[in-house]
Amino acid sequence: MKKNIGIIGAGFVAQTLALGFGAAGYPVRISTRNVAKTLADTTPNGYGAPGPGVFHTAHPEIPFVTFAEAAAWGEILINAASGSGSLDALGSAGTANLGSKILIDLANPLAFNPGMPPMLSVSNTDSLGEQIQRAFPQLRVVKTLNTLNCAYMLSPGAIGQGDTTLFMSGNDASAKKEVHELLVAFGWKDVIDLGDITTARGTEELLPLWVRLMGAWGHPNFQFKIVR
Repeated sequence: MKKNIGIIGAGFVAQTLALGFGAAGYPVRISTRNVAKTLADTTPNGYGAPGPGVFHTAHPEIPFVTFAEAAAWGEILINAASGSGSLDALGSAGTANLGSKILIDLANPLAFNPGMPPMLSVSNTDSLGEQIQRAFPQLRVVKTLNTLNCAYMLSPGAIGQGDTTLFMSGNDASAKKEVHELLVAFGWKDVIDLGDITTARGTEELLPLWVRLMGAWGHPNFQFKIVR
């Protein structure tokens, strides 16, 4: 039986992943701080994607719950909150609810002040993945899926440029093994385990390059590939 997927976050990334997991038969829930307020939001995001309220009307089968409820219910957790809001959202989820579960962290510490292109709020000697692991030491954090557009996270073949590369960082070998099996089930063939959670610095630092490629090409429809 497929495990429950609790998604921390309710934005476009969370919605896209919820649809992908749901289509593959995983029970899934999206979470937010204030469910009523979130569902009242029908404003499209900056890229024209529907607001949470519109999404929920179109997909009532995907529940919106609180951070704490998603963390308690989920057997595998996904951090799809913004980089700047991740620690706060996970704090609201509660240490007891997070426990020693696997958390797939796909957020990046992008800072949009003073504007575009964004900078990293943490880099070189630290990473968001490490900050999450330090804040919740029992949680088994696996950093992955943070180097590509959310549309391709669960459908790598849709990029159409052959087998691309995904990276993985984390301290717990059994958690990485389980996440690797999950990624393979969704079609990923080239997943590189970079090592412990400190290696998340490398993948997070790819984001300034990713953002500039998107700016140069005018779209996010690409992914990195390591040629050996």
